[in-house]
Amino acid sequence: MLSEFDLIKQYFQRVRPGKAALGIGDDCALLAPTPGRQIAISSDMLVEDRHFFAGADPRMLGHKSLAVNLSDLAAMGARPVAFTLALALPRADPHWLEGFSSGLFALADAFDCELIGGDTTRGPLNICITVFGELAPGHALRRDAARPGDDIWISGTLGDARLALAGSLGEVGLDAEAHAQAALRMHLPSPRVALGLALAGAPAAHAALDISDGLVGDLGHILAASGVGATLDVDALPAGPVLARQPLELRRRFTAAGGDDYELCFTAPAHARAAVLAAGAETGTAVTRVGTIDVALGLRMVDASGAPLDLGLRGWDHFVAA
Repeated sequence: MLSEFDLIKQYFQRVRPGKAALGIGDDCALLAPTPGRQIAISSDMLVEDRHFFAGADPRMLGHKSLAVNLSDLAAMGARPVAFTLALALPRADPHWLEGFSSGLFALADAFDCELIGGDTTRGPLNICITVFGELAPGHALRRDAARPGDDIWISGTLGDARLALAGSLGEVGLDAEAHAQAALRMHLPSPRVALGLALAGAPAAHAALDISDGLVGDLGHILAASGVGATLDVDALPAGPVLARQPLELRRRFTAAGGDDYELCFTAPAHARAAVLAAGAETGTAVTRVGTIDVALGLRMVDASGAPLDLGLRGWDHFVAA
């Protein structure tokens, strides 16, 4: 039986040069911020049977656990530096730990983000990561910075993750190949760190956030923080390749309020359109203009012809949703 400290040493402590002044093994880690930079910090928790199904592939789960945090840094335009991991496990299963840690570190290495500490305990499976990033003062893509007249942009595509969930729950019928393709978006999201850095560095964008709980709900956070409204062209929303083959009503619902997309929603002035497109091209990320920020409060949804849509959609809420 692995002890807590054996578990950490075997699966999470790495013998390699790190960026931290002091990493795993003491009461605290020590970070030395780059002079003249600000620190961006974010935490996310993933709970079994709430955020992922029991029996989820551990390697994919390791990837997603860190990806959702890196996505928050991307939304601020911050470069990843380090993270901590708090992990509750029902038991110390070597097979699960090997898969989880390999998925976690593959993504961490891809973004040069160092594990510097955390905690482990026995309990229901619960994964909490806190991530640290750096950015130049005044360059953060804040939620309260949207301005009337801004374009609304989306990175990548939306809705395939929600479609995969619907397939798993029997809400829609998908063949095995389509379900497997859509499920990759649910299990292996791609944090748009490079795009966030490019938008903040240009600077090209005003406000941004990552889409985790559905575009309608998440865009609402920008509107509330900025004291503005918006008009959203639902038919312009870029559907994922599997969702794009589904009926129009389902495409609208899952692109506008699907959740688990981890794409960026950001606003930028109309004169920055060329800079936004250049940032997308430079980072290999598709970007789509889907609406405008308005003076009048509230979110107005329209179809491709500009006719109003009443879809009755809302974002995911962890306490309201079943």
